[in-house]
Amino acid sequence: MSRNIPEIKGTLRNHMIELPQVIREASGIRIFGKRLKSFVFTTDVAIIRNTNADAVIAVYPFTPQPIITETLIRSADVPIFCGVGGGITTGKRVVNLALDAEFKGAMGVVVNSPTPNDLISKMRDLIDIPIIVTVVSEFEDIKARIDAGATIINVSGARRTAYIVKEIRKAFPDFPIIATGGPTDETIKETIEAGANAITYTPPSSAEILNSIMNKYRDKYEEENTDAE
Repeated sequence: MSRNIPEIKGTLRNHMIELPQVIREASGIRIFGKRLKSFVFTTDVAIIRNTNADAVIAVYPFTPQPIITETLIRSADVPIFCGVGGGITTGKRVVNLALDAEFKGAMGVVVNSPTPNDLISKMRDLIDIPIIVTVVSEFEDIKARIDAGATIINVSGARRTAYIVKEIRKAFPDFPIIATGGPTDETIKETIEAGANAITYTPPSSAEILNSIMNKYRDKYEEENTDAE
């Protein structure tokens, strides 16, 4: 028997980004006592403050900077998993950024696909928070990633994501997997059924949302002027 869930919304926070409800069908991953099913993929502070996601994956295409990490963590009211490099940014800097992220309060760190396993091992020896390792192909050596110290595998394989998740799940039945869900309820559900424990969701940008709002304002004025004529 399903139970009614009371919902409370404020007037000013009523307009927010709500992630697809189908994500709730995922099992979730329990991290430090918190069960996380939905991860919003963004570094936009305004979006972070106006979404119902369980957590945030904050990865961006520049060299990670401690001041950005601090800003994101201080701004969020949900757990933050910070990108610390592994692609353009390599070596000891990645390890230092990971330690800094832990000190600042990140719940976990995220490294990119090219990150060498010895670097993951160095991070594992130094930090206690989860290390999320991104994979983009079923041909990556997942066992080596796990042996190096990966806590969670993050699958980002575009259209092949569900298939990659399925292949990883066959080999590692119980290992935590996060994956991109794609643009529709159907693709998200497919990814969950393939074995993903949690889903990352890429929201529309602030510019896209604002453009939609402005279009409504313009349409309203156009209708009013047409009626006046």
